[in-house]
Amino acid sequence: MRWITFTLAAALACAPLLAKDKAEKSKTDERLDDAASLFAEVMGTPDKAIPQGLLDKAHCIVLVPGLKKAAFGVGAKYGRGFALCRTAAGQGWGPPAAIRIEGGSFGLQIGISSTDVILLVMNERGMKRLTTSKFTIGASATAAAGPVGRDATAQTDALMMAEILSWSRSRGLFAGISLDGATLRNDIDENEAMYGQRWNSKQLLGSGAKPPAAAGKLLTELNKYSPRKTG
Repeated sequence: MRWITFTLAAALACAPLLAKDKAEKSKTDERLDDAASLFAEVMGTPDKAIPQGLLDKAHCIVLVPGLKKAAFGVGAKYGRGFALCRTAAGQGWGPPAAIRIEGGSFGLQIGISSTDVILLVMNERGMKRLTTSKFTIGASATAAAGPVGRDATAQTDALMMAEILSWSRSRGLFAGISLDGATLRNDIDENEAMYGQRWNSKQLLGSGAKPPAAAGKLLTELNKYSPRKTG
């Protein structure tokens, strides 16, 4: 009887933890779907999308659906998303690593908004920064607002030298944006929800680890529009 009582007590004690894990996994799966939808919707209109030539040259991509921006005198930005890099062979995309993006600004501001953000990491220097525990755009890594449309090219010095190109989508408008001052960090909790391991970006990006099933839609969209790195 004591053994049965102990077993029931243990099961009841574990139930909230299991429910929490399931809820976190569900939110992570939803964010992966949102990231896939964001990329598909942006690329679905070539004249207003990321230029194909830039996408094909990118080493990595960062997708942050629903970056929250709040400003009541002091501005702040916060969002959760995913970084993915090309496989070592340059064919296809590797497993996603969860990231957080944070930033702040000062000035006379008021309001709350939600914005989708896409970053392209254009070279190995940028990729190395992406695998660190955190880095600040514009300080640790050179960045520029990305051009839009099939005919846009990276001809200016700023674009050609940038490690990161950035875009945002707000109220249906997709355009290049400066994210100077924003900080990207590893999201270990989200990685644990995806993989069952507290891995960091360095352990995941380009690692060949098996992607979670929930990332299938996102990988399909990335491989549809840019299956291999060129240039």
